[in-house]
Amino acid sequence: MSKPHLHATHPALIARLKRADGHLRAVIEMIEAGKPCLEIAQQLHAVEKAVVNAKRALIHDHMDHCLDTEHSEQDRADLKTIARYL
Repeated sequence: MSKPHLHATHPALIARLKRADGHLRAVIEMIEAGKPCLEIAQQLHAVEKAVVNAKRALIHDHMDHCLDTEHSEQDRADLKTIARYL
């Protein structure tokens, strides 16, 4: 059994994603309540930006803390793979 892969930034990332989750739930409620499309689109945009920013923070944290400074072949491959998600 492997130990959890945790970073010091993960609690803040979790908090950010929980806020985005709350906003997304609010958007669903807005749709169900028949709110105007403009209001829904604005809220969806906010949710999207929150998730994109969380993803970017996670990837940058990975690059800063999980890739060694010796630039091994495996690390170069990992960097190429994760960079696709930026």
